[in-house]
Amino acid sequence: MGKLKIDIDSQSGFCAGVIRAISTAEKELSVEPAPGKLYSLGAIVHNEMELRRLQTMGLGVTSVDALPSLDGNSSVLIRAHGEPPATYSLIDKYGYRLIDCTCPVVLKLQKDIAAAAGRGSRVIIFGKKGHAEVLGLLGHAGPDAVVVESSGDIPQAGILRAGVRYELFSQTTKSPSEYREIASILEGLLPEGSLTVHDTICRQVSGRHEHLSAFAAAHDVILFVSGGESSNGKVLCNLCREVNQRTYHITQFSEIQPSWFDIGKGGDVPVTVGVCGATSTPRWLLSEIAENLADKFSFCTFAG
Repeated sequence: MGKLKIDIDSQSGFCAGVIRAISTAEKELSVEPAPGKLYSLGAIVHNEMELRRLQTMGLGVTSVDALPSLDGNSSVLIRAHGEPPATYSLIDKYGYRLIDCTCPVVLKLQKDIAAAAGRGSRVIIFGKKGHAEVLGLLGHAGPDAVVVESSGDIPQAGILRAGVRYELFSQTTKSPSEYREIASILEGLLPEGSLTVHDTICRQVSGRHEHLSAFAAAHDVILFVSGGESSNGKVLCNLCREVNQRTYHITQFSEIQPSWFDIGKGGDVPVTVGVCGATSTPRWLLSEIAENLADKFSFCTFAG
């Protein structure tokens, strides 16, 4: 095995919505004396390493079902994924201090879906079933809404009815190409003019797809860093793997195997290693992994 040349993807790391939520939590946790325990309603970010860091600062994690058992002086933070209206009612009912960090892109999507339901349209959401953002969107979509997770769901979804107006929306972090495929299938199945397709994938997220494909293709080996529960991480890691079979998903440095870099390059020609991640992956973790890799192998050069 020869030398390694390590590059960190310039566009990987937290999206704006996650940065806003974490910055707000850090600010709240730094107040002395603390006004009461701060709880995130669900994991504030789908990254185990970042969650551990925030928990050492004092951030708790709770759920809707556990809201009745919190201390009355608690503060509840709604993360970037958003929540359905019923959650806000419960927080108000129990008198907790509300800190709403719903991503502005998600907030607009919630309002657009509510408007579609108000027009009498049947809402179709392309998204991961059970995902926090999708659950929040369903709370605004009316009782007749349906979630489509893949093209295979469409025949079984029971959504095709004559004389009905449909409006299609996407979870903000889904793959743009998969969304176009879903829209195309539905347009082919539904009567002409009965389907309205809304462009609701986050611009910051969609812009990463083309960039990340080029980044993965430009390196011999890709280390894709994200939490095991990150939906966006799964999408982007698969995107990298489509253009580079030597893509390895890791959550932390200890999972790296030296054999991954033994790809038959000889002499002084370096093996190029790209380190990248999801919208829920902190920049500090990408830097830590790249720096540890350079420290562990004396034959590495680190491009930053």
